[in-house]
Amino acid sequence: MAHLDALPGWARRCISDLLEHAGNIEDRLVEYDRAISEIAREDARSRRLMQLRGIGPTTASALLASLGAGHDFRNGRQVAAWLGLTPGQHSSGGKARLGSITKAGDAYLRSLLVLGARAVIANLGEKQDRISRWVRNLVERRGYWRAAVAIAAKNARMAWAILKYGDDFRYEPVTA
Repeated sequence: MAHLDALPGWARRCISDLLEHAGNIEDRLVEYDRAISEIAREDARSRRLMQLRGIGPTTASALLASLGAGHDFRNGRQVAAWLGLTPGQHSSGGKARLGSITKAGDAYLRSLLVLGARAVIANLGEKQDRISRWVRNLVERRGYWRAAVAIAAKNARMAWAILKYGDDFRYEPVTA
């Protein structure tokens, strides 16, 4: 704060007030994050959502607030499309051309899902379970960003199924 001393008195006071205000806002945000985490840990639906890789308390709470019980959508793909995580179509003359993601819908929730997907990629390490192998293969085949969006879309679809049917997520398929 030594550089504030070079400012005139009125400017120094304004900047100091703004810095103090920003500090207060930061403290409140930390409190809100703690409250969201606590609420998410207490809610059974949020706990189910947090079983998915890349979905923490904030994303689980946002998904729950946006999707509710998932009854507004017929399937998980509709949720992914609603969030703008599916490719746009530019088809003409019988030729199907898929473009970049549409970015329709809730930008905040979409960004939370993509950030979670990036965390999944970053924490792969040497894991050899089925999902980790799929993610690693996806990154190698399609590249980092496409893989992140694909994981985000997959998480959106699985989140819808968890909310719609009320089941816990299982990483390994059920054997008959």
